[in-house]
Amino acid sequence: MRNIELLVPASSLEVLKVAVIFGADAVYIGGEVYGLRAKAKNFSKEDMAEGIAFAHEHNVKVYVTANILAHNDDLEGVREYFKELKELKPDALIIADPAVFTLAKEICPEIDIHISTQANNTNYGTYQFWNRLGATRVVSARELSLAEIKEIRQNIPEDMEIETFIHGAMCISYSGRCLLSNYFTGRDANQGACTHPCRWKYAVVEEQRPGEYLPVYENERGTYIFNSKDLCMIEHIPELIDAGIDSFKIEGRMKTALYVATVARTYRKAIDDYLESEEKYQKNMPWYQEQISNCTYRQFTTGFFFGKPSEEAQIYDSNTYIKEYTYLGIVGPQNAEGLYEIEQRNKFSVGETIEVMKPNGENTKVQVRRIVNEEGEDMESAPHPKQKLWIDLGVTLDAFDILRRKED
Repeated sequence: MRNIELLVPASSLEVLKVAVIFGADAVYIGGEVYGLRAKAKNFSKEDMAEGIAFAHEHNVKVYVTANILAHNDDLEGVREYFKELKELKPDALIIADPAVFTLAKEICPEIDIHISTQANNTNYGTYQFWNRLGATRVVSARELSLAEIKEIRQNIPEDMEIETFIHGAMCISYSGRCLLSNYFTGRDANQGACTHPCRWKYAVVEEQRPGEYLPVYENERGTYIFNSKDLCMIEHIPELIDAGIDSFKIEGRMKTALYVATVARTYRKAIDDYLESEEKYQKNMPWYQEQISNCTYRQFTTGFFFGKPSEEAQIYDSNTYIKEYTYLGIVGPQNAEGLYEIEQRNKFSVGETIEVMKPNGENTKVQVRRIVNEEGEDMESAPHPKQKLWIDLGVTLDAFDILRRKED
């Protein structure tokens, strides 16, 4: 059996550390340029250096995205960027564009190159092509079935790695190749600036009746005609392993620390349980299903893995996320009074019951006993996000424990 890597996204240094603590084998991040998530917080050079050092201290790898489809004006900047990355020593670069690939091989040949899903990697010949050029891994197109991935594995070198998205948002367009955002807003999805117009609500306007909006219906179930459900393969770990996939990739480089912690922890336990015994994996399935539903999602689908998706993979009635928990903060160090530092992310109050989410799978309900602000003043509630607080929850906490509140 091939070694299985759990690859988790991180939008910021804080989220990277959470991903590492909550079970990632590798983390993928973006710098401030040349990645496909321009609206994510992304990493400064200093944050990237700290994040790589933190991950490596915990034996976790870091991959940096540089997967834009480059224009002429991008190439000189890419060259300079790769000179910086050469000093930072990430474990791999994720690249889609052949020119960017060539620059990476020239400037930092010691860093592995992984070929992004944006390169439309749909057959074993494509894998063989990139392997001959020196890529060590290819990310499969999301439109592939498990049978196709298994056939790719059978026709590529043993040391060539397959990375596949197994959880998260799906793109309505083929491997992310979409022009809607650019057409509507001038923001290019293939340059990292997608406005996600596939999530918008649409209507038809008849030419002779301007201003009269006619709703677009599909099977009378609503108007969100481009919207897809989120991918979730937590129930199919055995099939993913059997297909010969090396890296199980979670989508979500714009997600919160709560989302990343929840998904990473759940897949970590599912993978480890299955590798111990299939009986244990099946026995714990209700726990995986419950935990994975605790994070924000849009209903779930298995995508293309078992053949062409039926229309049930689409969402027709709403594009609203299902949200069961609110993210309150991450636990930091303890002070002389025994209070724990957090950077608050949403409102909570003294006397309120919240949950502590631990990397080992435990979820503990606690009552907020005390909240103290940076000036040392007691507060009844903490209404303003992003402020630093000190709290007493009546239990022992560890750094990077996640605080959350269940919503009715």
